[in-house]
Amino acid sequence: MEFANYSQHPTSLSEHVYLSLKKQIMKGELPPGHRVIVLEIAKAFDVSQAPVREALERLKHEGMIIGKTNKGSMVAPITLKEIRDIYELRQLIEGHALRETMKNLTPKDIAHLEQILHGMKESVDENDPYRLVELDMAFHGYFYERSGNALFLDIWNGIKTKIMRFISITNQDYTGYFIPSAHEELLDLIKSGDVEILVEKLVRGLDFHKAYTG
Repeated sequence: MEFANYSQHPTSLSEHVYLSLKKQIMKGELPPGHRVIVLEIAKAFDVSQAPVREALERLKHEGMIIGKTNKGSMVAPITLKEIRDIYELRQLIEGHALRETMKNLTPKDIAHLEQILHGMKESVDENDPYRLVELDMAFHGYFYERSGNALFLDIWNGIKTKIMRFISITNQDYTGYFIPSAHEELLDLIKSGDVEILVEKLVRGLDFHKAYTG
């Protein structure tokens, strides 16, 4: 078993192992059901078992790793029904989060979303679909963050990892400019201040059946 050494400025051995495994799980390089063996990981990273166990505990807490009786740890499964349920939940609350965000929107908020959109276009140019997914989540997550509703933000933080995993594994529509273009349309509507059309377009775009099952 080979492990790529992805690095996002880790501050410790445990952090390095955690970030590397997390990215590989998110990208589908370690697929659902894959057995995670402490000794193998420790050998691959040339570290002791302690930082590996710490990293796995963090991943278990985030729901990316699960423990099975007599089978050790494995990458958590993810199902179409689970993702469909998540998209239905997003359709119910994301529009409201956006409405609340629009009430207090500032030029700084617009600049932040423009920066995310610019990063999306760069990701396409650089053929980096994983970063594109990250930025997609950052764009939508900003509505939850700025809504002023702490519960909405908690919900988002609890579901975004599963959404990212599903999108990264299926790689739906993340190979061209479709995603940046769709978000550019949303941003234009945000700038126009037309809340009703904006929310309608957002909710329609969260139609799981249309987006993933045709």
